[in-house]
Order: sequence, then C-alpha cells, then structure tokens
Amino acid sequence: MTSFSSFPMREELMRAVADLGFETPTPIQQKVIPTLLSQPVDIIGLAQTGTGKTAAFGLPLLHHTDTAQKHVQALVLSPTRELCMQIQEEFKKYGAHMRGFRSTAVYGGVPIGGQIRELKGNPQVVVATPGRLIDLLERKAISLDHVQYVVLDEADEMLNMGFREDIDFILKNTPAREHTWLFSATMSNEVRGIAKRFMKQWQEFSAGAANVTNENIDHQYFVTNHHNRFETLQRLLDFAPGIYGIIFTRTKQDCQDVAEKLMRQGYHVSPLHGDMDQKMRSKVMERFKNRSLQAIVATDVAARGIDVNDITHVINYELPDDPEVYTHRSGRTARAGKSGICMSIVSPKEISNIRQIERIVKQRFNRSDIPDGAEVVRKRLFYYLEQIAEADPKEDFARVYQETIHERFEDMEKDELIRRLIWLQLKDTIASYEEAEDLNASYESKERGRGGRSSVRLFINIGQKDGINSAERLINFITESTDIEPGIIDRVTVRDLSSFFNVRADAAEFIVQTMTQKKFKGRKVRMEEAEQRDRERGGGNFERPQQKRFSGQYKKPGERGGSQKFNKRY
Repeated sequence: MTSFSSFPMREELMRAVADLGFETPTPIQQKVIPTLLSQPVDIIGLAQTGTGKTAAFGLPLLHHTDTAQKHVQALVLSPTRELCMQIQEEFKKYGAHMRGFRSTAVYGGVPIGGQIRELKGNPQVVVATPGRLIDLLERKAISLDHVQYVVLDEADEMLNMGFREDIDFILKNTPAREHTWLFSATMSNEVRGIAKRFMKQWQEFSAGAANVTNENIDHQYFVTNHHNRFETLQRLLDFAPGIYGIIFTRTKQDCQDVAEKLMRQGYHVSPLHGDMDQKMRSKVMERFKNRSLQAIVATDVAARGIDVNDITHVINYELPDDPEVYTHRSGRTARAGKSGICMSIVSPKEISNIRQIERIVKQRFNRSDIPDGAEVVRKRLFYYLEQIAEADPKEDFARVYQETIHERFEDMEKDELIRRLIWLQLKDTIASYEEAEDLNASYESKERGRGGRSSVRLFINIGQKDGINSAERLINFITESTDIEPGIIDRVTVRDLSSFFNVRADAAEFIVQTMTQKKFKGRKVRMEEAEQRDRERGGGNFERPQQKRFSGQYKKPGERGGSQKFNKRY
C-alpha cells in the first residue's frame, strides 16, 4: 500500500507530513503527487470536495518552490474567500520547516491595504480569488511575471460563478507560466475549454467516477407540500437532537430568511452567504467549528470554504437547480471514513428530480416518513437518557453539593425524581407536538382510485441499536430473508430501536408471516402492521392514523398459491 513516506519529497515536507499525521494518501493524492513530483506536467484532476485535493497539489507545489527567490513563483486561484483561507492555512502547515518560505492569501471582503503590505513581503506562493487578484494587478501591487505554476482549484465552481473572463485575463498575464494544474469536481465543456486554451498536452487523473457520491452517505428524501417545507425542516431538526450539520438553500435571501425564522424559534443556527462581510462570515465559521452552532444555513457558494470532518447531516431545504451540485452538498458529510445522512425536502412534483439525481450519482435514495409528534418525543427521550448515562460529573461537584441534594430529595423516591427531571427536559417538546399535524404529502395511485390500497406500513423490532444504520441495510435483510424483490419496499424509516417501511398491500401478509420466523443476531424478529401495533399499545396522543389492515394474496415467485420544539432548541 502506498504511503506518504514513499514519495520522493524534500526533507522539510516529509517532516511536515509526519507532524500532521499523514500516513496513507487518498486516491487523488496517490495518483497525482508522484507525477507532479517527478515531472510537473500539465494535469487535470477530477475529484469531489473533501478528497484531499489541497495536499495533492500543495505538496508538489512547495516541493518545486525555490525559497531563495523573492518573487511569486506559484499562483493558486480559488472561487471563495473561505477556500482561499483554508488553502493558505494548509500551506502554512506544509511549509512549517521550509526556511524562507512565505505564502499569502488575497481575497475580497476585507481592506485591500493589509494584503498589499503582505505582498511587499515577497511571498513565493499566492492564493487568490480572481476578482481581488485583478484589483491588485490593476494597482500594480503584484507581479505575475515570474509565475511558473498556476493551480485552478474548484475550476467548475469558478466558471459557474462567472469568473471565466477573469481567469482568461489572469492566465494571459502569466508569461513565464510553465505548468497549469486544474482541479474540478466535474468536467464540463467550459472546464475543458479552459484546458484547451491555456494548457499543453495534459494528463488527466480521476479519483473514481466523476459524480459518484460517498457510499457512507444515507440519502433520504421527505415528501411534503410546498407550504409545509419550513415546518418539515423544523421537524427534522427536532428529530435529530445531536445534529451538527449544514442546511442548504438556493438563494442568499432564502438563506437569510430561513436562518432568521429558525433563530427566532430558539434554534442555534446562523446564516452563511455572500452578502455577509468577511468579519461576520469568519465569526460564523468560528462558532460552527467550536460547535456553538449546531447547524448553519448556507448557499452553495458560501459553503465551498467549509472544511469540517464531523458533519453528521446535510439538509437540502430545496434541491439545487443543477443536479450535479447535489454531489457537492452531500459530500460535506461522511468524511474521513465516517458515515453521514443527506436529507432532501421535496414536493410531490419534485420526485422526478430525485430520480434524475439518483441516475447521476448512481445511488438509490430512500423515501422516509416525516416523523410525527410521538416519534420526535421518543427520539428526544432516548437522546436525553443517553446523555444522562454518559454524564461524568466532576468529583468536587458531588463533594460540594451531595449533602444539599440529598437533604432536598431524601423523601422522594428515585423513580419519581427521574420522572420529574425528564418531564422538565421534555415538557416543551411534548407541548409543541401534542397536536402535531401529519406533514407527509399524500400520494395517489390507480389502486387507491379504485378504492383499494397500494401499500401497507409495517413495523419491525430492529433498528440502529442493532446495527441497522441505513434503509439499505434493512431492505437487504428483509429481501434476503423473504426472497422478495427490493422494489416493493418503500418509505423506510430506521429508528433507534425499531423501523418502519411500506410494502405492496398484496405482499404484506406474506412478509409478516415469513419474517416472524426469522432471527436477527440471535434475537427473534417481531413484525406487524403499524396500525395494529398502535391499537394494541393503546394509541397515543401523537400517533398519526395509519392505514387499514392489509388484505390480499401474494404469491412468491414459483408458487401456485398460499398467503403470502424542544427545550431551548439545543
């Protein structure tokens, strides 16, 4: 297996790589770095956000930098301020042991005077947004006459943002340029056009299929009527009490409006979009990275500079206009080998858009029910109980307050004390969801139109605690146990201790009879119709009315017969 220690890099970079704990290169790094170290030709690197592109071009770039020269030798163009700052921070780490090495980042949104002063320090590498770089060129505050290497990072996004003419102007003003390294998530005609105009015979490297998303991402979509979109977002946030995520909107105005509405209702979120000044954007990112915020509401452009490995959820408040942008959004979660969830809120008319995205990313999306009130309360209860179980109070806390606590509650039984504590934590959530409406959009079918029923909702007593952490795993278990086709299962919802799913009405009885004879990890499987389970449990104030009992015959292939707003919002 390839390791960073096998790359023929200068000794100072090897020390920096060791300091950073880099051991095994990512796929794009394995393909690009050896080539750029040995023979720095023109290249095109196709890889998604978060795949290690900065090190893929950054380490070779610094390897070829002559620190004895006091002029700009390399230029990196980036679409956003955030990404510029991120690349600059990485370069500082890579060049920590390179005596005489200097790099600087120049971007809009901040006073230009400070950046002009930094450029007078003669950096060898400059990271820039196109607009600010052109401002500096016009002021003659920077010279590109000696630039040998130009890197176009996120080239597709720069072109989408209208920087084509700026890129043309900048590249034409690098007369000594010997090599151009272009990195992009997609290979559009515009990207290829840039390559044809300004690159020599290039080599192309791809870290897998251009639009295939991370397999560790569980793609879910929730169908609701358009006027219920915001309420659905709230419901999903309430149902994910430990969320650390990004909520994507299409426009800056939507971003601001959604964030303000959530903040007014007590959610710990903040907007992030291009109309905010740099100081405010930096403050939002600082709060997000230290987890003072549990979610940010962002536009696609603003999110380009976010480099956080622990994001648990990406929520598409609206689907992007360009289906390929979906891969950029979903790629914000499930980084560094972790799993993540990408949720999309869609109207019934937008289901066709989901199908289109499925074809592009070559993954199946799972239609899930929007949680009802009872499900939200239960999820928050389990979350709170887990927090109590994992709490580790400081020793001096018990020493100082134990006697006072004991005196106050010595006459109260333990169960009563626990009940009151949990009630204090959950009472606002319970009050908010006592009469919660069903936000799921109804769907019609030919069978329903004739008075029949197309599907039945079933309950099964296994969930995330049993290792079923995605809809796909549950579907695989059911289909392998019953030998039915996966296509008859839909609207899968996986919970902590149980799961729900819809099946064709004529298959429900067969699936229940077959599955109740199975075991999962040594435990007997229990499956029943969701409505029947609710009746036997005495209903509940928060449960949605379910469908009627299933009926009909299902014949297994080859057979001739047989029945087959929670407490302070974070």
